[in-house]
Amino acid sequence: MYFDRLTEKTGKKIGELFPNFNVVVQGGVNFEPYKTKLFESIGKQIDCIELFPASEGFFAFQDSQKEPGLLLNTNSGIFFEFVPAAEIAKKNPTRLVLKDVKVGENYAMVISNNAGLWAYNIGDTIKFVSTKPYRISVTGRIKHFISAFGEHVIGEEVENALMKAAEEEQINITEFTVAPMISQTKGKSYHEWFIEFEEIPNELERFAKKIDDNLRQKNVYYDDLIAGNILQPLKISIVKKNGFIDYMKSIGKLGGQNKIPRLSNDRKIADELKAFVMQTDKVV
Repeated sequence: MYFDRLTEKTGKKIGELFPNFNVVVQGGVNFEPYKTKLFESIGKQIDCIELFPASEGFFAFQDSQKEPGLLLNTNSGIFFEFVPAAEIAKKNPTRLVLKDVKVGENYAMVISNNAGLWAYNIGDTIKFVSTKPYRISVTGRIKHFISAFGEHVIGEEVENALMKAAEEEQINITEFTVAPMISQTKGKSYHEWFIEFEEIPNELERFAKKIDDNLRQKNVYYDDLIAGNILQPLKISIVKKNGFIDYMKSIGKLGGQNKIPRLSNDRKIADELKAFVMQTDKVV
């Protein structure tokens, strides 16, 4: 928002206004969906360093521009445990220590620290991309998922599905969120994707199909529901320019510490977003 305002006032790219701007430090949300838009605003690519800090501790940081993932901060008074994400709601879930984790598995991260927290679930999910050394990627939030039909789709899956399709189609995404649309008629329910585009794709149906195909490859349960005609393929509702900003402003949550959930298991956000959706024949 800050960059957009500066460009609007000056007519210049951010790189022209700040010629020594060469690195950005960020964290708290998957940066990939925003990276293309950010670089376009700056007018060039710059280095990015990702951190994973929270009120409960400084958990991990990017220590290399060549290796994926964030180096886990294992020597700062924090004891880490990892619960398989599928077990987090169980009364006595499996609790793994570092020596027991596996690369590629989705875990909820639980910490105890020397500030007094004991076996505290921080609410984030991670996966290990390496165990020598321990490097992680943040995959989402425990409470952010869609499983209205038993598919248990998570944030990492929808982000990957969208970003892969956007890269192939050379489409820039400003913001998005996903929610289930439940119908009592078999084969009429679907996932509704609310997307704000930099420019609306000319072939929106093809773009939607690519996202859907990507998600089916990522999530076997979703694939089974589509193949079995329990769900129909996803539908896209196009959000007006600055629609997500206007929505966050309307609920008093505009600002960097408030983020749109990537996906929800109910229609609360989706129903409120309907007021910010374009009425167009390009909605699929």
